[in-house]
Amino acid sequence: MKYLLAVAIFFLFAIPTLAASIDDLKNQISSRNSQIAEIERQIAEYQQQLQVVGAEKSSLQSAIRELDLSRNKLSADIRVTENRIANANLTLQELSFEIAKNEDVIEGHESAIAKSLREIHKASAQTLIEQLLSEEKVSDVWNETGILLQFQGALQASVASITQVQVALAGDKDLAERKRKELAALKTDLSSEKYGLDVAKREKDQLLDQTESKESAYQKLIREKEEAREEFEKDLQALEAELQIAIDPSSIPKVGSGTLKWPFSADFMRRCGDRESWYGNIFCITQYFGNTPFATANAQVYSGRGHNGVDFGASTGTPLEAALAGVVKGTGNTDQYPGCYSYGKWVLLEHANGLSTLYAHMSDISVSSGQRVSTGDVIGYSGNTGFSTGPHLHFAVFASQGVQIVRFGDIKASTNCPNAHIPVAPREAYLNPLSYL
Repeated sequence: MKYLLAVAIFFLFAIPTLAASIDDLKNQISSRNSQIAEIERQIAEYQQQLQVVGAEKSSLQSAIRELDLSRNKLSADIRVTENRIANANLTLQELSFEIAKNEDVIEGHESAIAKSLREIHKASAQTLIEQLLSEEKVSDVWNETGILLQFQGALQASVASITQVQVALAGDKDLAERKRKELAALKTDLSSEKYGLDVAKREKDQLLDQTESKESAYQKLIREKEEAREEFEKDLQALEAELQIAIDPSSIPKVGSGTLKWPFSADFMRRCGDRESWYGNIFCITQYFGNTPFATANAQVYSGRGHNGVDFGASTGTPLEAALAGVVKGTGNTDQYPGCYSYGKWVLLEHANGLSTLYAHMSDISVSSGQRVSTGDVIGYSGNTGFSTGPHLHFAVFASQGVQIVRFGDIKASTNCPNAHIPVAPREAYLNPLSYL
């Protein structure tokens, strides 16, 4: 029975003690989670303040404060993501320790089983007479053989059980690695947001220079924008009313096909769900498509045609993502021309499925005409350019066969912005974005 004692001792001490390391990792993860919760609380406060500022009467002070709040909020977003990435790395270390421990356990069990099999083979190599003669009692022969067989069966069952655990842990490790890659991509997105806010800071500086930090100059600028925008919209609608085209229904996807993704990151859309009480929906939508209350109340601008896209509330510098792979049909900036306030900085993408998507009021554009983009690529950043009541994305969807980019001076003899280029389409080419998101 001495070899059984040796096998049992080997079995017990072959398992490394990693509990201390794992407990330390768990404590670090818990600490990171506490930090994340605190920063997310700060983000919620920033977002609430942004909502309050956005609802206030437009003033130079409120415009500056909104930009500053956006920068603070996005900096906090970056800190949250960095903590989440650190947590993912700690989780991977914890899983690695667990997997290593179980691998050692399995190795120890297999070694113990091998030793027990050698002893059984050794015992079975003797004849029954030899075994009886070597033992003082006949019962010792049967007891020892029975114990070996039971021990072997128990070890085999244990190995099978721990192997299942090992498979599960390997799956957890794969999942954690995918999560780390996702978080790394998210960190890149947030770094892009930070870049976008740097652009917004330059716009803030330009605004201060333009108004010489005087409220009266800012209000004058707003009035000029409103007047110019109204004139531009009238010109545009008159032009689009003249355009007529029969849209082939078979040339575009079916309504409800979900062919387009939301034009923001998954993390941005997740947080929209947390702001339902502010927006009245879980998508950060501030104005829907068609004859919305705002469009109806501002008939002088919309002329009864309704809102031609969907507006999303997004602080200046928020990365805007391509809703589908395609080609950049064109870009523009109506603010380049004095008295021409409309879309501001815009990008038009043409997709292979017969749809085109427009992104307007951007603070910065990061693509160029003719460039191919993939679904989810950052094409620019949310802003407040053109005529806008606050930082947001104006997202429009067209039937591609009906939309074209024109130079206003080529089609309108008398206009405030003859050199501005802008997408135009007949009324029937405008599609409700929510039908395809």
